[in-house]
Amino acid sequence: MNNSIFFILVIAFILGVMIYNFFFSKKARINRKLKKAPSREISEFKDGEVAKIVGEVFPIGEQLLAPLSKRECSYYYVLIEQKKSSGKNSYWRTIIENEVSHKFLIKEGEHYALINDTRVMSNIVIDKEYSSGLLNDATMRLESYLKKHNHESENFFGFNKQLRYKEGILETNERVSVLGQGQWKSAEELELPLEYGNILVLTAADDEHIYLSDNPETTQVNTVKPTRNRYNKRYRK
Repeated sequence: MNNSIFFILVIAFILGVMIYNFFFSKKARINRKLKKAPSREISEFKDGEVAKIVGEVFPIGEQLLAPLSKRECSYYYVLIEQKKSSGKNSYWRTIIENEVSHKFLIKEGEHYALINDTRVMSNIVIDKEYSSGLLNDATMRLESYLKKHNHESENFFGFNKQLRYKEGILETNERVSVLGQGQWKSAEELELPLEYGNILVLTAADDEHIYLSDNPETTQVNTVKPTRNRYNKRYRK
């Protein structure tokens, strides 16, 4: 293979990766859903409507501790990848991908919403990154998390694996966007303090998911009126 053909193949591969990340990756699909979705103030949401709300994370009770950074949060996402080689090429293979949520409300002014569905697709901004590898041992905290998930930072011969660790969290008062189908319920029905009044409960619509993100691109308010499409079949004026 001459150099020009090799160069063309490399460029084609890079373009393919860029197109995938921009249009087809999980992050890209969630961003598109949330950016295009009609926005509603929580107080204006109608039963059966499908739309996006934007508010702040409001924890209920004791919070989680993010496993890599030990920060208090209501939701965390962890991704750990190992560098692998195949011939002359190398790539990153996911060995752990984990999302954990504790019950929390989304607060907008004096009104509250609650996600009540396990079918959640999230795009949580990564704000902590770590690594281990040659001449760079994993910390005790990272090693402990790896062992909890049946992995180790060293290979069979005692050499460090080349690993990268990524973590994103939802903290108290962090601004988030959520797309789902709403239904109003009383705090008493949800076994929450009565002071919260009526709460908008969000679930996944039809064969969709709840879409959740703290990416600033998705927390812009889009006040376009919803139409009767497959994302909003039961919208009522």
